[in-house]
Amino acid sequence: MKPSIQLLLAFSAFAVVDAVDDWLSPPYKWLFQFPLPIPPVKDFSKVVTSPVTGKDIRYYQIEIKEFKSQVYPDRGPATLWGYDGMSPGPTLVQERGVESVVRFVNNARLPNSVHLHGSYSRAPFDGWAEDTTPPGCQNARTLWYHDHAIDHTAENAYFGQAGAYILHDGAEDALNLPSGQYDIPLILTAKQYNSDGSLFSPANEQTSLYGDVIHVNGQPWPHFRVEPRRYRFRFLDASISRTFFLYFERDTKQGTKLEFNVISSDAGLLSGAQKVKDLYISMAERYEIVMDFSNYKGENVTLRNARDVGADKDYPETDKVMKFIVSDDSVNDPSSVPSSLRAIPYPPDTGKVDRHFRFERQSGNWVINGVTFADVKNRVLAKPNRGTIETWELENSSGGWSHPIHIHLIDFKVVKRTGSRSVMPYEAAGLKDVIWLGPGETVTVAAYYAPWDGVYMFHCHNLIHEDHEMMAAFNVSVLADFGYDETHYIDPMEARWRAKQQSPAAFDDSAIESRIKEMAGYSPYDKVDEVNAKLQSYWATHTGPVNPPPASTTTPKTSTTSSTIVTSTTSKAASSTTTAKTTSTTKTTKTSTTKTSTTKAATTTSNSGSSKKQKVEKEEKEEKEKEKDKRRSGGPSYRRRLADLLGLHFEFECFELLLIFSFAYDFHAHFFHGYELLSLR
Repeated sequence: MKPSIQLLLAFSAFAVVDAVDDWLSPPYKWLFQFPLPIPPVKDFSKVVTSPVTGKDIRYYQIEIKEFKSQVYPDRGPATLWGYDGMSPGPTLVQERGVESVVRFVNNARLPNSVHLHGSYSRAPFDGWAEDTTPPGCQNARTLWYHDHAIDHTAENAYFGQAGAYILHDGAEDALNLPSGQYDIPLILTAKQYNSDGSLFSPANEQTSLYGDVIHVNGQPWPHFRVEPRRYRFRFLDASISRTFFLYFERDTKQGTKLEFNVISSDAGLLSGAQKVKDLYISMAERYEIVMDFSNYKGENVTLRNARDVGADKDYPETDKVMKFIVSDDSVNDPSSVPSSLRAIPYPPDTGKVDRHFRFERQSGNWVINGVTFADVKNRVLAKPNRGTIETWELENSSGGWSHPIHIHLIDFKVVKRTGSRSVMPYEAAGLKDVIWLGPGETVTVAAYYAPWDGVYMFHCHNLIHEDHEMMAAFNVSVLADFGYDETHYIDPMEARWRAKQQSPAAFDDSAIESRIKEMAGYSPYDKVDEVNAKLQSYWATHTGPVNPPPASTTTPKTSTTSSTIVTSTTSKAASSTTTAKTTSTTKTTKTSTTKTSTTKAATTTSNSGSSKKQKVEKEEKEEKEKEKDKRRSGGPSYRRRLADLLGLHFEFECFELLLIFSFAYDFHAHFFHGYELLSLR
């Protein structure tokens, strides 16, 4: 007998406990009545032959545009802005080592920054518009692409700009995990709606927006019909402020948690499957699980969220996520879950803590060690030597909030957690790029700071906190005597890559093909293994790290090709071009000549104790407050200042921006409404 949807509604009010706030949105009365939408996989529209490798480069185009979403059946639609006019955006599935080009056409209303989260890039391009990275050299993993525009990340991501990116490695197929139609992305968000059905905006929020309407793949509290067999679910918490503590239970036996296997985290497969009954997941974290429904034929299984988790506010239905309706059919399930999945290249224990960072709220500001990202002279908080292991202690001293911390460039090992929780088994069994700091918690992480040198960011992924400056930088120091002949892409001011006017013809097929081939020729990441091997040799004869990074730490020993991505924003105006500069490796990294350059900020000093210094600091503080006011209101003056902060230099009539990177690596492509940005990866 098939279970009915009406039966599902009988349990919608179960487990309401104390400390549950009333609805902020209009009450949502249709729990589990609508099916789970599965974001479509994006197809490439063109293939270009690489002049370097002779292999195919796949070309995609995605438009960021407005669309309507009927969230409440009895109210008006919500207006959203999403990739290809949907939220979540289309899923991008990429084979490891395959070159790709994606053009993002920005027809949204706010500045945008496309960021592939879960990969690494060369330092000068990580967070700056000239962002160069190579093709799929990382191991298979679930990543996600989302907006990363300074001061607008929360609003843009909340209104729809996020999607799943899956990096597939054929070697993983031998594990026989569930695949194809049994491999499902589950993108979690929590939102708040106005009385007319429109989406409440987080633009003026100062602390958090937890949301009282839980969405999965864009649908509030959906149901999903499954067969009685194993499924692979790829969880991503794409909320701007809400954390989750997930568990499954049978509707016929409520209160009893069901077992499942966690097989993967941020940085890919774990060392082995971890059998658990619940899962903590905070903003920007990814976990993959295998759930076996074979023992629940003809039943309903609910995915639930525990009450009173972290610092989140609870609302009437936020303890529920979605419903699985298990058929009573007999099916063949050839999949399995091996106990051993892969060898993890953990950094060895150094026996010491190198740095301590406090994440807290001071005088209304979100700070890291008392510093905000707007403090350009002091925001570089660490300078690890390239190729060394460092252990960082991350402390959440804010009692009322959670801070999921994302560190760019590296995958880290979770060493220790103190506070209300210990290290979870699925945190210990793999590497991560985001770690959840609950209220009062301190977490210790260790990582190789390799293979690249340069300035990178780390920040809180509560996007309200990030937009209010809870972000800092670390500078992986140049090894002056490294002696390796490598090219540095360091100067965003090089004349040939400065913004310049172009005609619309620059965007026809022949022009796109020409530009892709040109940019593919730069290939700045095609010797990653060689760089790691050289770092091994260097630290074998120098004092520094306890152990040098193995060549396979960030990149398996396989041949790779450069990859290219195109992002573009259409405009009636002409466009201009910007990209990265190449220089000899015998030179140390140059700084931008702009006043607000991050690298310059790392080296700026002042004469303490002088009255002149005090006067300057006072003026800078006043100027900072003025900039914050401008930031809240936006406008051309702030946008030019933003360009300086990012190391961008262009005229704002219209521009085309070129970047080299791979879809297996970290990228940021910053652009504004009505402007054309072309980034090649």
